[in-house]
Amino acid sequence: MSISSDLIRGHTETILLACLSRSDSYGYRIGQDIAQRTDGVFELKEATLYSAFRRLEKEGLIRSYWGSEDDTARRRYYSITEAGRSVYQENQTQWQQAKVLLDKLIMQED
Repeated sequence: MSISSDLIRGHTETILLACLSRSDSYGYRIGQDIAQRTDGVFELKEATLYSAFRRLEKEGLIRSYWGSEDDTARRRYYSITEAGRSVYQENQTQWQQAKVLLDKLIMQED
């Protein structure tokens, strides 16, 4: 199945907030999680991912911090803020309303 990236593009920040609402994480891992959850149908390009992180952090919806060094490279982790949780909840509500509206406009009625 192929899906137009245009259909999802406007929801990148909400997708990232959803990932971070589950747990703090770092960019590469979030990208892997998204690909896994969509069975590889949707992947966020690295440039898109980190641009969205910068916007979200600038808006105060997430914060970043350096993880502790272990036997791998030091990673920048991201966590959702209370403001980010509020925006995420509002975006979920809007998404549910949009799905209902789109079904009414697009779906064939019997």
